[in-house]
Amino acid sequence: MKIVYLLIMVTFLAGCQNSLDDLNEFIDRQKSKPVKPIEPLPEIKPQVVFEYHENGLRDPFSNDLEVADNNEGDQQIMQSEDGEGPDLTRRKEYLETYPLDSLVMVGTYQQKEDYWALVEDPDGTIHRVSVGHYLGHNYGEVVAISESEIQIKEWINDGLGAWREQSAAIALKEE
Repeated sequence: MKIVYLLIMVTFLAGCQNSLDDLNEFIDRQKSKPVKPIEPLPEIKPQVVFEYHENGLRDPFSNDLEVADNNEGDQQIMQSEDGEGPDLTRRKEYLETYPLDSLVMVGTYQQKEDYWALVEDPDGTIHRVSVGHYLGHNYGEVVAISESEIQIKEWINDGLGAWREQSAAIALKEE
C-alpha cells in the first residue's frame, strides 16, 4: 500500500514541474510586434453662449400661452381680434367634461318636430342632447342631429389666442 501511495505522489509531483518556456516565448513574440500609434484626442470646440436680450419680445420662460383661470378678464384676452371663437363666458354643460371620442351615440327619438340624440358617457349614463347643446373638450356645439349621427362644430385654440372652427361627428353605435 505504501508503494501505491508513493507512486501516486511521484506522479503528482512530476505534474507540478515549473516550466514557463512556452509563456516566455509568447511574451517575447508580443513584445517584438510594432506598437500601433495612439490616435490624438479630437479637438474640443467651445460652446457658443447665447445671450437673450428682450428687445420687446415675449419672455421664452413665461407660461402666458397656458389657459389662465376662468375669470372674465383672461377670457376676453383669449378671444381673437375678429371676434370669432367660442363663448367663453357661458356656463359649461356636463358633457363638456368628457373628450368627444369617449362619448357614444346610442339612439335618437323625435319629440314634436325636434330630434333628440341619446349619448352615453364613459360612466354608462345616457344623456339626451338636442341642437344647441355642448359636448366635448373643444367647445363642441351640436349643430344637427340625424338618425345616424350628431354633427358638431368645435373650436380649436392654436395656443396664441386665435381660434379655428372644425367639424366633427358622433356616429350611431351599431350593435
